Amino acid sequence: MALETGDGSEHEMTMLPPYAVRLLPHDPQWAEQASVEAARILKAIWPAIIEMHHVGSTAIPGIAAKPIIDLVGVTPDLEKIEASRSAIEALGYAWHGEYGLEGRRFCTLSDPDSGLRRFHLHCYADGDHSIRRHIAFRDYLRARPEMAEAYQRMKESCAAKHPDDSNAYTICKDTWIKKTEAEALKYY
Repeated sequence: MALETGDGSEHEMTMLPPYAVRLLPHDPQWAEQASVEAARILKAIWPAIIEMHHVGSTAIPGIAAKPIIDLVGVTPDLEKIEASRSAIEALGYAWHGEYGLEGRRFCTLSDPDSGLRRFHLHCYADGDHSIRRHIAFRDYLRARPEMAEAYQRMKESCAAKHPDDSNAYTICKDTWIKKTEAEALKYY
C-alpha cells in the first residue's frame, strides 16, 4: 500500500493487521495513563527520548476516541532512538520502524492479556516538523470545541463505514485531518 508522507511523497508499506474500531466517550484517566507511560519510557531510555507529548484524540477532552493513547517522543537524533530499540522492546513495545512516515520511528504497545492496543509511540528527532504538527492539531482542537465536535462526527462516520478495519478507518480520516492540521499550523 502507498501512503502519503505529508510532504507530498509516497512510500510503500505493509500495514499492521487491522482491529475493530471502538470509539469510547472521553475518559479523563487517559491523560494520567499517558503521563504514567511517558514517565516509564523516559526512565528506561533517557536521554534517547528527551520529551514526551500526549497527542491524538485521547488528548482532546470531550471527544470520543479509540482507547489507544498516542505519545510523541522527541529524540535528539534518530540514531539515539535506533540504539534504544532493544530497551523500548524490553518495555513491551513492538518496533515498526518508519511505518510510512520518513523520519518517524513507530512503536505499539498492546495489553498482553487481551491483545488490545494500548499505546502508539511516535518518535521524531528534535526539530522535526511532525512534532509541531501533532501538537498544533491537538491544541487547535482543544481551543475550538466546535472543531473538536466536527472531528468527532467525522470519526463516528468513518467508524460506521469501517467498524472492523482500523486501517480503512485511519485512511477515511486522513483528508479531514490534513486539512485541519494545515489550518492549525497557521496558528501555532
